[in-house]
Amino acid sequence: MGKLKQAGLVCAGLVGGVLISLQFSAIADKETRASLPVEELRTFAEVFNAIKTGYVEPVEDKKLITHAISGMLSNLDPHSSYLDADAFKDLQVGTQGEFGGIGIEVGMEDGLVKVVSPIEDTPAYRAGVKPGDLIFKIDDTLVKGLTLNEAVKRMRGKPRSQIRLSILRKGEAKPLEITLTREVIKVQSVKSKLVEDGYGYLRITSFQENTGAAVVKHLQDLFKPGPMKGLVLDLRNDPGGLLNSAVGVSAAFLPLDTLVTSTDGRTPDAKHRFSASPADYLRGSRDDYIKALPPEARKVPMVVLVNGGSASASEIVAGALQDHRRAIVLGTTTFGKGSVQTVLPLPGNTAIKLTTARYFTPSGRSIQAKGIVPDIVVEESANGSSAERLREANLDHHLDGSKDPASAKDAPAKPAKTGHPPSRRPAQPRTIRTRPPSRRAANWRQKRTIS
Repeated sequence: MGKLKQAGLVCAGLVGGVLISLQFSAIADKETRASLPVEELRTFAEVFNAIKTGYVEPVEDKKLITHAISGMLSNLDPHSSYLDADAFKDLQVGTQGEFGGIGIEVGMEDGLVKVVSPIEDTPAYRAGVKPGDLIFKIDDTLVKGLTLNEAVKRMRGKPRSQIRLSILRKGEAKPLEITLTREVIKVQSVKSKLVEDGYGYLRITSFQENTGAAVVKHLQDLFKPGPMKGLVLDLRNDPGGLLNSAVGVSAAFLPLDTLVTSTDGRTPDAKHRFSASPADYLRGSRDDYIKALPPEARKVPMVVLVNGGSASASEIVAGALQDHRRAIVLGTTTFGKGSVQTVLPLPGNTAIKLTTARYFTPSGRSIQAKGIVPDIVVEESANGSSAERLREANLDHHLDGSKDPASAKDAPAKPAKTGHPPSRRPAQPRTIRTRPPSRRAANWRQKRTIS
């Protein structure tokens, strides 16, 4: 009983410390702060003590506690997680535009790694890895039993080293084995070209620290030859990234101070409105890159391309341009990842990634598990039927998107008329059945360098 009591005190202290570290005292009401779930903590202490004294092999306290924290977070929703020192470092490096690995955006489902989207011009993309693929073995290690972070660690490694993935793919009778050579993935998140005289194509593959500034630079190049008749903004298979970058990209096409998105959660800090203003898209005291924007960029007719691989930050941009009637959104319904993850650092260079709010479009539509429905539906598959894709709503423990924002009364009742008049917007999405892209277009896409 002495050991049990001691373990209980340790656990109570641990939970108390975690609550302090996460500043729960600032975000919970008085009643919640004043009490801890004593019975549940006692059960936890009993399990902790049983493992310490009776498990077939000795287990370090740190390992048990780390797994307990990881389990708490991973069972909340698909995007909350515990980040050990390596994962925390990888997260920081990834948002800055360079990381090592094979180039896939992944999630976890039924104990297997599920591919959300391969990143263009990376080993995984070139090898033919597809959205929805289930990775059940990495080299000789079965994925079942691994956490997502552990699986990601195994997929990362030194450049020029090889990795073998065993994959289950819908429509394939047998598992696929794909051998990849790891490389340093340098992310160029923006690409552009003049398709023909007066028509520009702008591709964003992910939203990083420098994406907003890069968009302005590419727009300068596109407008340099003369006036533009139209612009295509391609956000297909863009898995998202940093919120401030999404606001900055939106600011390149919307009037100053126009509402881009709002967030709503349980805490005051989670309730916020983000507008096309320097305070919301700049970090620190950097120069305002929007000042170098060609004025015509905010007036040129636009089409935004999206699909089931467009997620998070790309959905924020598409939703803002759609709500403000600035652009026609064309493609298929987006992924539906409309939740906010806050990274909270912990001692030892670790952190937790915690879902703290939901995103809403300027008119108050929830993005979470619903996605952005295009104005004109253009299917992606060869026969014109909907290609089956993994979406947020398919993920285990996904956050419901039906909750209305608490600040809905502050959202505009109607989108601001900053672009196309209402008559240009169809009342219901129209569907166009199309053929696969030409070989020439497909070859050009292969050559792009993206995240």
